[in-house]
Amino acid sequence: MPNRLELRGITKRFPGVLANDDVSFAVKPGEIHALLGENGAGKSTLVKMIYGIMQPDAGEILWNGQPVAVPNPKAARRLGIGMVFQHFSLFEALTVLENIALGMDAKIPARELEARIREVMHTYGLALDPHRTVATLSVGERQRIEIVRALLLNPELLIMDEPTSVLTPQEVEQLFAVLRQLAREGCSILYISHKLHEIKALCDTATILRGGRKVDTCDPSQETSRSMAEKMIGTGLRDIVKAEGRRFGEPKLVVDRLSTRKAGHFDVPVDGVSFSVRAGEILGIAGVAGNGQNALLDALSGEVRAETAAAISIEGRNIGLMDTTERRRYGLCAVPEERNGHAAVGDFTLSDNSVLTARDRLGMVMLGLINSGAARTYTGKVIADFAVKALGPASTADSLSGGNLQKYIMGREILQKPSVLVVSQPTWGVDAGAAAAIHQALVDLAAAGSAIVVISQDLDELRALCDTLAVINMGRLSPARPADKFTVEEIGLLMGGVHGAEEVDDAVPA
Repeated sequence: MPNRLELRGITKRFPGVLANDDVSFAVKPGEIHALLGENGAGKSTLVKMIYGIMQPDAGEILWNGQPVAVPNPKAARRLGIGMVFQHFSLFEALTVLENIALGMDAKIPARELEARIREVMHTYGLALDPHRTVATLSVGERQRIEIVRALLLNPELLIMDEPTSVLTPQEVEQLFAVLRQLAREGCSILYISHKLHEIKALCDTATILRGGRKVDTCDPSQETSRSMAEKMIGTGLRDIVKAEGRRFGEPKLVVDRLSTRKAGHFDVPVDGVSFSVRAGEILGIAGVAGNGQNALLDALSGEVRAETAAAISIEGRNIGLMDTTERRRYGLCAVPEERNGHAAVGDFTLSDNSVLTARDRLGMVMLGLINSGAARTYTGKVIADFAVKALGPASTADSLSGGNLQKYIMGREILQKPSVLVVSQPTWGVDAGAAAAIHQALVDLAAAGSAIVVISQDLDELRALCDTLAVINMGRLSPARPADKFTVEEIGLLMGGVHGAEEVDDAVPA
């Protein structure tokens, strides 16, 4: 039986960059094949050529043993190739159903399409109302649209880019069961993820890229997560180093019965949230996307003001009614989960994006004039310290890969040395080496006396990084406890709606 997909000598160049250099590998029918590599290794460029978004400069693509040209995504879908992108192509003013309809090559009556959408969502356990407007959805919920849209095509090859970032551990297992069933039925899956334990659990084969070249093909079941990560980065992987006998100072961030109002019909506001974070402490907040994380971050950052000044305080100063600029002056920095358009402006240079958040803290604006030199110098330091693959401070944000943009955004905020840092999905879409560097930078920032809140759906990240942990569900926050006192099962139950430590203790035997 011929390979479902085979790449032979694929090469792709951009000005100043050799994105893919003579890459060859094959995916068999019914095989779940991982494509691994650090940010900028060439994974996205490669799958865009498979899907017809780009054309290779050299080499050929074989489909079911026959050489093919894939001039555009429509041609790829006709062949039977579906793709779930890491960055979404959605119209915010339209509903879920309308967005999916626009992505279908054949016109399907709305009622029939909605029935098929609901069937796929039921199979995957992905709760989503087809009539919701995309503008009301979280990043995680938007990713679910892309998953459903791809599966509606009944593809022979399904390319999946970071598909589990919105799921609880229980839902990940459900998704894996479906993918395994698809594979048994003959569908090939090309799976891109930075969660290497997922690769071990799910994938039959892994192709590893580094610097645009294939460096290895391996059986993930015979590897460790660490060994695969080290093949990706070409060197040893750093462990998170925390000082022995760490002590926390006085509370720096205090949130007292914080509630927000619904911004739209489908918005999930926070409801009576209270917690405190001490100097030197990292508090993790776990939860499935769409349970009030965005409302919480917006309220903490100042994009949405609290109902009372005392609902949020930094070092004893009530800031609940202050805007984002005032809060930054008093030491609060924030990173939202959506990096494109929210955390960074794609058409702006990296220097200009630095001015947007660091102008007051680092003196980049004087008497209404931008100090371009200061902005360039600071941006250069961010690029160097966080190993951002960019041509320099004058590069536009949208010229960076998703992982490199995330490294820039995290570095831009961390190097401001805030008193309080609130971040959402700090390592979403970044490779193991970059995630380790970001984690260490957060630990070092806490060790210097900052209070940090990390909102994440990556439970491994939260358990390894955080000192204390709480779970958000439908806008309510569970009591915070030491992170090492939680089990994955307990966190999963809380993410699914069991509130309160006593309930979890009753539900899960010690």
